Parts: sequence; C-alpha cells; structure tokens
Amino acid sequence: MFIRLLPRPSSLRKFSTTAIPPSLLRNVAIVAHVDHGKTTLVDGLLQSANEQNDSTGGASSGERLMDSGDLEKERGITIMSKVTRVGWSNNNVINITDTPGHADFGGEVERIMSMVDAVVLVVDATEGAKAQTKFVLSKALNAGLSPILVLNKADRATSRLDGDLESELFDLFASLGANDEQLDYPTFYASAVAGWVTDDVEEAAAWSQGLTPPKDILQRGFSPLLDALVEFVPPPMADDDAANAEEAPFALAINSVARDAFVGRIATGRIHSGFVDIGDMCDVLERGVSLGDDPDVVVLPSKSGSMKVQGVFANRGLQRVPLGSTAGPGDIVTIAGVDCDVGDTITSSLSEKRILEPLETPPLAPPTLSMTVGPNTSPMQGQEGTIVTASKIKDRLLFETDNNVTINVKVDGERCEVFGRGELQLGILLEEMRREGYEMTVSPPKIVLDENGMEPVEEVFVDVDAEHVGTIINLLTGSRKGILLDSQEDMESGRASLLFHCPSRGLLGFNGEAATATRGSAVVNHLFLEMQPHMGALGDGLSPGKLVSTDLGKATTYALNMVQERGVLFVENNDFCYPGMVIGENSRAGDLDVNPNKAKAVNNIRATKGADDKMVVNAPVQRTLEEYIAYMGEDEQLEVTPKSVRLRKAELDPKIRQRTMRNAKRAKGGGKK
Repeated sequence: MFIRLLPRPSSLRKFSTTAIPPSLLRNVAIVAHVDHGKTTLVDGLLQSANEQNDSTGGASSGERLMDSGDLEKERGITIMSKVTRVGWSNNNVINITDTPGHADFGGEVERIMSMVDAVVLVVDATEGAKAQTKFVLSKALNAGLSPILVLNKADRATSRLDGDLESELFDLFASLGANDEQLDYPTFYASAVAGWVTDDVEEAAAWSQGLTPPKDILQRGFSPLLDALVEFVPPPMADDDAANAEEAPFALAINSVARDAFVGRIATGRIHSGFVDIGDMCDVLERGVSLGDDPDVVVLPSKSGSMKVQGVFANRGLQRVPLGSTAGPGDIVTIAGVDCDVGDTITSSLSEKRILEPLETPPLAPPTLSMTVGPNTSPMQGQEGTIVTASKIKDRLLFETDNNVTINVKVDGERCEVFGRGELQLGILLEEMRREGYEMTVSPPKIVLDENGMEPVEEVFVDVDAEHVGTIINLLTGSRKGILLDSQEDMESGRASLLFHCPSRGLLGFNGEAATATRGSAVVNHLFLEMQPHMGALGDGLSPGKLVSTDLGKATTYALNMVQERGVLFVENNDFCYPGMVIGENSRAGDLDVNPNKAKAVNNIRATKGADDKMVVNAPVQRTLEEYIAYMGEDEQLEVTPKSVRLRKAELDPKIRQRTMRNAKRAKGGGKK
C-alpha cells in the first residue's frame, strides 16, 4: 500500500485536504546535448532523495535508471521523455523530467516545455555548448522558463573551469534572447559519475586536478542541487493564481500517452486548473476543437464522450504508483481510463466544471524526412517474421503517432508514408517494429518540402582532428551543397570545430562517410535551422555502385572469392541471396550483376592438394539499420525482418532494370539535344 510522504501543511487550508499545494510543487526538466551526462545526473538526484527519505520508493538504484527501454539501454541514449518525482525538504515535491539529447528526438523536448517551470541545462565542462545545447536552451528561454546551469564532468583534467566556458555560455544565453531574470541563473559544477556537486568553482577546479573530494561532500551527493531546485525553480503558480486555479474548471494538457497491461490507456500531463480524482467523469477536447460558447449545449467530438477516471498515478523512479489523493493545480500526474492523444485536453464532464477551449500546446518543428513502409515483397517474405500483412503494419505505425508527436503517417493503399526528424528517429521506429516481429519493405528517405517548394536546411557542427579539416570541407561543400560559415582550431588539442549550413538531403549518409574519411575522429551534430528555397540537384557520386545478385540460393565461398575482387561484400558464406539483392559495393561507378551462389564445377580431375584451402573471403561489412537507411540509393529498398536487414533493388528483375536504365539514358540524351 502506498503511503503519502508529503502531508499537507495545516496552514494551507484553502486547498483540497489531499492535493499538494502549488507552493510546494517544483516542475523542472533536465536538458542537454547528447552524452553530456544528464541521465546520470538524474540518477544522482534520485539516489540523494532516496537516501534522505526513500521518496523514490527504492527504485533509484542502477545506472541510467531513466533509460528504461531496451534500445535506450543498448545505445546509451534517451529516446523518450520521462517524468518522475521526489519528495524533498519541508514537504516539497519535485517533478523531474528527463529528456533526449539527440536532435532527431527534439520533439520530445519541445512537447514538455509547457509542463515545467524551469530547466537544468547540463553542459560538458570540457566540450562546452553544442548543437542540441543551443536548441534546448532556445526552446526553454522562448517558453519563459528559469534556467539553472550545471557544468558536468568537472572532475576531468581537461575541464575548462577558468571562466572562459562560463563566459561563452553567458554569451549564448544573451544571443538567444534571455531576459534579465533568465540571465541571473545559478551555476553548479558536478561530476554525475563521481557523485558530487558544488557551487564553488575553486573546489571543482581542485578536484579536477586529481584531489579527492572530502568525505562529507561525497556523502551529501546531489543534495545541494535539490536544495537549489526548491530555491530557484518557481512554483507552478503564485498564491493568488493558485486560489483562482482551485476555483476554475478542471483542465489537464496531455504531454504523453501509453498503454498499461492492467489499466489500459494512460495519459500524463500537467493540471492547469481544478482537481481530479478516481471516479470523476471527464471529456476530451481535441487539439483545435472548440465546444462552443454555451456549456449546456455541446456537441462533443466523435472520439470523446464521458469517460470515468480509473486511476490517478505518480511516478516514483520508474514505478507508477497510485497517488492516493486528489491531484490539484500545477501537479504532473498520470490518468488512466481516458482515451486521448498527445496535445488533447482533459476536462470535467460537468458543465459547471468544464472548459470550452483546449489548452494551447507548443508548436513543433516540421518533419524533415519521409520514408514509405509497406509489406515485404522479396522471395523471403513470411519466412523470418510473424507480422507480415499491410493492415498490421499500418495499425502499428498509426499507434506510434498516438504518443510520438514528431512522427506523422499518411496511408496510401497498402503502403504508409512515415514522416520524421531524421534517420536515427525513423531507424529507431523500424528497429522497434522488427523486434516486435514485423516484416516490411522500406523505401529510401526523401526530404519533405513545404507547400512553397522550400526545403529544410540544417546547421551542421563538425568536431574533427585538424589534419582532416580539408577532407570534411570537401565532403560537405561539394556535391552536398553545404556552405562553410566558421572554422576554429584548438592548437593544444589538435582539434577543429567547423560550422556549416547544409540542406537536409545533403546530410544523408554523411555521418558514415565522414567517419570513414577521418578514421573515426569526426563528431557530427546537426540541427534544423529553417526552410529555404530549393538549392537544386545534388552532385554526382553520392550513391556508389552496387554488386547485385542474379541467382537464388546460398552464397558459396567459391563464388564470393571471385566476387570480392570487384568490391566490398555485405554477405558471407551460406547467406541466402536472391535476384536483385545487393550483396556488396562495387569498386567502380554503376551496378554490376554477379552470381554469389556459383559452386565449383565437379569433375573427375583431382585438384591440387590444398587448393581449396587457399580461398579466403574477407569479412563482410556490417551496417546498422540507420546506416542502411542513409546508404541505400534511389532505386533501392530495404528489407527489414526480425532476423535480417537486406538491401535490395526496388525492381528485382534484372532485365526490367536494364531496360529502365537504357530508357533513362535515352531520355537524358534527348534532353541534352
């Protein structure tokens, strides 16, 4: 049985006898660039709160606790925003939202800005501000949120604690339009891994040079930061506003939805006014839908209707526990039993306790990429997956749009066009589906143009060894239509930072190409900038020639030994191949048809002893699903199954492909004339 840890002070009798007064609530989001340590910092906050009062229900043990998904654990990144709460001193309750740091999942950051009142901006004390740092900070400042700065990984000898980094970040705040109150932010220095935080830069500088923090510093953990959250994060509303919010109709804006095996559909959001408890009857206002001016004469949207609240929950660590009380204004809670989508508003069914207009939700940046997903049509159809029909694939994709606000789906017969922010986001979705047993065929990504034919342009940041600066510039400013805006070199570290503007379509496949060309030293980050006029066709040579199978069967060592002389292999001995399947990359321009299944002829002539043993086939190149998405050409598709990811030609018949190629060449030649 859950026992409430935070009793209501008797002096605040104006509020419901069970709801937490807004003056004791603090809603904050932890935001950062990828790999700057925010999820580990959240672990430290939960651990410190747990040691003091067990407010997390004992669920704070473990590394990167908030990264609960299988893919999040495997890849070490946060994909979905998650909310948890801790109780702290003087009966304060802190709702903490952990957010993704990768640009492809920026929509997860955008959608929670209306749910919190402050952000903790985590910045690597060595690297400083990066692309996503600028993005999340701009969103927070535009939303009017109060910032708190944490320079993480301050225990490293390379930490920049001499004041230069603080000055750079202050300039960044100012350039993004921070007001005077937002510029008066507190700064902390921390090591989330080592388990300490301080507001004294001299202490942090000493510990970064190898000195061990005192025992009392380590024992207190992240208590100073929790104290700062109570002190510097404003309550959800002032006392006067809180009194009005109690009297106002119940309204809750939905920020995320999910499905629970026991209670069904659940929705998480912040209560803007009124109260909610188990058994209350509620209606749902869809985004952009008004119920009219007369509360007694209402035509509800078709998906709405009176629904009973089956449960009101809060998250403690990763455990969803019954709130055990009425939820009031300013609190972030999870409600079960109400059918709704992200961006909808839940209100009371009673006319005197109902609002007529849905609450405003923050606008999201538009999608930049689209891919077409349909049923598997290869000769391997139905042999490796359990869910293969077009209707099941469509239902799964539409289900994804319920909670993932940056994913859009357009159904076209048996195929669905999926819109998203980038290769990683779309790749994660397809990876989740294949692990669930789906088989599908995926088309190459296409850039999304707006109604005026404008294309998305991105800001690209590249950190690379100084010796490879020329290589990166040539790769990005040539065929990819990139424009170099700034170049800075650090003589001490031998690293250089480059800033480009480049159309989104020019970045497809660039990460892998840059990593290969710079021997892995290039770190590429990009961020949506704006829509600009179309920059024309990209240059030639971005899609290499391929080695294409002409036969059906298993690959043999004998055949692969000869094929590998023509390029790089993607398959190995005994891999199943079929006509039209791409089995390698051609060392020359253009595609080359090869037979990977050819066996050595059998005759009555004795072979030289050991001749067959001399055949050595190189290890095949292994690519992830996201890498294949960026790698495939315009005339290719990706076969995705629970066991395999295969690259294939969209048209499997070689004769039809050759005829199409000849017709294209004739048309091109005729155009020149």
